[in-house]
This record gives sequence, structure tokens and C-alpha cells, in this order.
Amino acid sequence: MASTLSSPPSTAPRLDYSMLRRAAFGFGLLFLLVSPASPDPLALGAGAFTPWVILRLVSTPTMPLAIVYYLLSQWLQVFARAFLSLVDGEPMAQSIFGPWVVNAYWYMLASTVTLAVACRIVLGSIAPPTSQNFSAHLSWRPIDIFLVYLGANVVAQLAGLTLGGGLFQFFESIARFKIVAAFLLFTSVLQTGRGWGFLSAIFVVEIGSGMTGLLGDFRGVFVFLGTAALAAQMRWTLRTSACALLAGFALVVLALFWTSVKTEYREYATGGSESQALQLSLSDRAEYMLGRVARIGDIDWGLTSKALLERLAYVDITGLVINVDLADSEPSSMRQWRDAFSHVLRPRFLFPDKEALSDTEVYIRLTKADLLENMRGGTSISVGYMAENYVDLGFPGMLVGVFVVGLLVSGVIRFFFSFDVPWMVRQGSALAYVYAICASGLEVSLPKILGSSVTFAVAYGLILKFAFPIGQRWLDRRARDGSLAAQRRTRGFS
Repeated sequence: MASTLSSPPSTAPRLDYSMLRRAAFGFGLLFLLVSPASPDPLALGAGAFTPWVILRLVSTPTMPLAIVYYLLSQWLQVFARAFLSLVDGEPMAQSIFGPWVVNAYWYMLASTVTLAVACRIVLGSIAPPTSQNFSAHLSWRPIDIFLVYLGANVVAQLAGLTLGGGLFQFFESIARFKIVAAFLLFTSVLQTGRGWGFLSAIFVVEIGSGMTGLLGDFRGVFVFLGTAALAAQMRWTLRTSACALLAGFALVVLALFWTSVKTEYREYATGGSESQALQLSLSDRAEYMLGRVARIGDIDWGLTSKALLERLAYVDITGLVINVDLADSEPSSMRQWRDAFSHVLRPRFLFPDKEALSDTEVYIRLTKADLLENMRGGTSISVGYMAENYVDLGFPGMLVGVFVVGLLVSGVIRFFFSFDVPWMVRQGSALAYVYAICASGLEVSLPKILGSSVTFAVAYGLILKFAFPIGQRWLDRRARDGSLAAQRRTRGFS
């Protein structure tokens, strides 16, 4: 954000793009020193410096803050593979998935930089907001923003119960407005110091719902808080460092706990059925989780940490796809992109008989893996959009496909920033969209990226144009009424 729109200068550094670049450079230097001990020293060193390259490309004064999460989350899954080699002491080329894992690593690392270039081209010249537009959210009462958050959660529940079928994805996108509300509340609390109780309540709700759901989506609230801290340009003090370390430790512990229980929990929650439909009540699922928390000492933290790292590193599958494609390439050219467009251009509410999208079927086709093994437990698996682009275009042609994906994602975000709404509402809308297409990381497929992009552009275009101005007037009125009531109380005491 432009420095003229920030708080007055302070002796303590502030969390902004400049600080992130310095931290990324230090991270790169650290792993450069460690790299000689790695079986793949060049891969580890180059991968560690990639965040600095990415941030150098995108750190413009008005770059949407969600881009940090978008790009670095993609990079992290690639770099985790080189880090896994360091932990194992085994070169990537000796992976059970074959020597092509090395190629996959470099292809995917180059793809993350390609995404950054696309984001810089589309989003690097966004006009800065006025001071009033930048700080408009600070006048809203935390309790009112929290009510908006709760309302979006109600919409999410109603969408699943009554608005299924062809319009479910549309209303699910609208329900993700809770991310916008959470981001606005977090940013306001971090800037003003008011509303910590509501911030804590959102943490409890998000972690609780994530841990009792099927996908374990508890990490989102940490992403929202981190992005809000960047938006607030917090002063970085020893206290801030301690809080950041505590939040990071909590996220890792939750991730390790979920990794250790998710297989048994999913079987329990679905009643052992081969589907992703929850069969048990929320209270039963919560009781199961609390029981596992009580036995947390039974977890083998070493094995669980290794399993989590292996799950995070999403490169081996691309290596397997490369190996299979070189041995038996698909006869139909550009099939992945054609299938993606075909799926998106036939919306379900107009084509109710449209076949269901199956990432697992694509995975089986591109990896020649065992169908029954990968369908076990009703879970799905995907090769991811980078591997799909490789199958269609090879290398370096796949970078063109990845570049188009980057243009699409940044184009939707640029569309959100074209609306005359408070700056932080635009930032929150971009975050909601990015999290929708990034929560699964590199596993997300081309059809899902295209489908989510179209759905979000329509849904949030309508929200920002028609619905939010009404909500803003309500928030402004509630803020004025609250201020007047506070003034009357002050006069009464004086």
C-alpha cells in the first residue's frame, strides 16, 4: 500500500512488501548455506530464492494482497519436494515415481514465476485509493462486521440444504463472503485494537467447523489473519514476532493432528460409505474429535510430520504424469483445456444431465494408477493444473498454459478492484476468490479454476454492484448510531 495511506512512520518496521522481500532474501541465504548438505543442492538453493524473485515481480504499491498467498502457497508445495529430499537424504531422481520428478520440480518452479509475471502485467497498475476509501472500514463496529460473518455462515448452510443442484456453486461462492467479513474484522482489530473478542470467536468457529468437516479446512483462518496483518501494515515488534511464532506453531500442530486422524475420522463421519457425504451429526463428530484430542499423546509425531511433508509436496505426481506421457502420450491434443472449457460452458442449471466432474478419473487416465486404490474412502485426487498443462503442451509450452491461468486469475481480481467500494472490501473479495481456487493448492484442476473464476466473477460482480452498497449504508448507519449513543453516555457521566 502507498506509504501516504499508512499510519505515521514509526521506529519499528512494518509488515509490508518491502519487509516480505527482505525476509524472502534471508530465507534464500539460509537455505543456500544448507544446500551443500542436500542431495539436490541446486534445486534446494534455487527453490529457496524463488520467493524473493516472485516478490520482486509483484511488490507494487497497490498489488492486491491476496496475490502473496496465491503465489507463495503454490511455490511452497513445489519447494517442499526439495526440502523432503534434504530430510530423506535421497535425491529426487531416485524417487519411486522415477527420475522425471526432477524435471517436474523445475517445470513447476518455473511455472510459479510465470504466474507472478502474469499477475504483474495485469495487476501492477491498479490506481491507488483515496485516504477516505482506504480507511472506510475503520468506522464500522466490530460487532456489526461479525454479524455479517455469521450471516454468511447461515447462507452457507442454507445453500447446502435448499439450493443444491445447478445453482449450488453460485450460492457457495456467495457464502464465501464470510471470508471478506473475517478479513475486514481482522484488519480493523489489528489497526484499532478494538474487537479482539470477535476475532477470537471467528477463530473458534473456523477451526471448529474445519476440524468437524470432511476436508479439514481449518487453515483458512490463519491465511485470513496473515493477509489482514499485511493489509494493516502492522508494526513488527518482539511482541508481534512472538504472536506470529505462536500462530505458526498452532497451525503446524493442528495440521499434524489432522494428518494423524483424518483417515479414521472420515470413515467414521461418512459411516464407512464410499462417498463424501457426512452421515453423522455435528455433535457426534465433535465428540469423536474431542476424544482424539484427549489421546493426543498417542500420536507418533515423527511419522506424522513425514506424512504431512509428503502430502504437501505435490511434485511426484507431476513426475509420474511426465513419465506416463513420454511413454504413451494422449492421441487427442489439448484435451485437458478442451474438456475444461466444455464443462464450464455448459452450466448445470441449463444442462441438468451434464456428467459430474471427476478429478480422480483424470488422475487415473494420466497416471495409469490403480482405480480402486485411489477411489478408496470416497476421496478424490487430482494431478493438478500444472500437470494437465504439461500433458497438453509439453515443456516449455506448458508455461504458456500456466501464463493463461495467471492472466485469468489476475483478470478476475482486477475486475473486483474496478468497483467503487472501500479498498479493504476489494482486498477481501480478492482473498475470498483466491482462497476458493487455492485451498487445494496445486491439486486444483483446470475445470475447477475456470468454473470458480466464472462463478466468482458473476457472483461478486452482483454483490459489489448491488448488494454491498446496501450493506455499507447499514454499517455506516450502525456506526453513527453507536457513536451518538457513546457520546450520550459520556455526557451522562460528566
